[in-house]
Amino acid sequence: MKYDAIIIGFGKAGKTLAGVLAKRGKKVALIEKSTQMYGGTCINVGCIPSKSLVISAEHASRHSNSDFSKKADCYKSAIEEKRRVTSMLRKKNYDKLNDLEAVTIYDGTGHFLSETQVQVDRTDGSSEVLEAEKIFINTGSKPIDLGIPGMENNPKVYTSETLMDEEKLPKHLILIGAGYIGMEFASMYRNFGSEVTVLQDGGDFLKREDRDVADAIHQIMENRGVKFILGAKTTAIEDGKVLYDKDGSHQEITGDAILIAAGRKANTEELDVGQAGILLTKRGAVQVDEFLRTNVPNIWAMGDVNGGPQFTFVSLDDYRIVLSQLDGKGRSRESRVNVPYSVFMDTPLGRVGITEAQAREKGIPVKIAKLPTAAVPKAQVLRKTDGFLKAVIHAETGKILGAALLCPEAYEMINLLKLAMDMDVDYTVLRDQIYTHPTMTEAFNDLFAV
Repeated sequence: MKYDAIIIGFGKAGKTLAGVLAKRGKKVALIEKSTQMYGGTCINVGCIPSKSLVISAEHASRHSNSDFSKKADCYKSAIEEKRRVTSMLRKKNYDKLNDLEAVTIYDGTGHFLSETQVQVDRTDGSSEVLEAEKIFINTGSKPIDLGIPGMENNPKVYTSETLMDEEKLPKHLILIGAGYIGMEFASMYRNFGSEVTVLQDGGDFLKREDRDVADAIHQIMENRGVKFILGAKTTAIEDGKVLYDKDGSHQEITGDAILIAAGRKANTEELDVGQAGILLTKRGAVQVDEFLRTNVPNIWAMGDVNGGPQFTFVSLDDYRIVLSQLDGKGRSRESRVNVPYSVFMDTPLGRVGITEAQAREKGIPVKIAKLPTAAVPKAQVLRKTDGFLKAVIHAETGKILGAALLCPEAYEMINLLKLAMDMDVDYTVLRDQIYTHPTMTEAFNDLFAV
């Protein structure tokens, strides 16, 4: 079968590109390995299901009951609601493209035969060869396997994907890994009522953040009842028991469920990229240039699989870059600046730009704006006063270099700061804006009054 374009993977970038090309009259083949992954990681096993559970967990914590069986019932209902939401969105994504005459969706695993040919291996054992002048890889990422002895085939060991399908609330959840995924799950399951213990190999907690930010997150989590064991190197897992070395001694801890939260890696193993001569990076991602082109001229890679920031909104921007190339324009990754991110903990974190430590390492003259969350009227109304707001400002130009918002609704507020940074406005513009009241955004009046 010949097509104008073959897209391997039904993620954010791939599905968006497929729709646009089809509406332009191009014949498109879209390959997806799993019928449970229409729409990609975000909708099915990432952002949407986890945030659905985060909201349910916060609701559960506000209506807490000391009876664990009641908490377990609440958790089971939250899992059912998560499944309803993801199922609905998955169907919408499938129908949106399947209804386009120019798009053919192939259920199966796609792998390269050459620079222009991709074979689809279906679950029923049949296969089909597709050919196109342009091919786009959008196979996403998957949880990193740490290879800890005792992990494999252990029913008590989970990834971030599989734990969200477990209907039974663990009384004690052990997390191996204290990164952003780990913190979201630690906060979530603690709010549901689980005892939570976090193990991290290494003493620097959230090392990408300024120490005051990381220390505040650590303290907030501890105040909520999350236990941390830092500098703990996991050596083995035996059923629900985690064995680890710390301070020169062998120790162990037992839980009902163990979550491996070590991040995600590019999903390239089944692509047979060598058949097309496509190069991979040392970390196993598809190697691309600033225009998302691989070393093979007619093949591009978009989303998590190309080794860039693992965010759905970055995958969407990857689509914009690729479409720009197809249209003969010059959009590239180099034009993408001030990429924000959020961690949906309780209290959430919103981050953009460089940290104070990074600015000082570069010798940039800075002034720091900082405001306690408790000083914001809306935070008092919400009864959520932990944390603070922090901005890094160029001392000479008045431009905002970065910010960390550890406060309610930080995931919304950070987008306004990104826009201000992109527009290259002075921090006083945000200081002097008129905001509605009472809102968290009006905190910028006081934050930037430095």
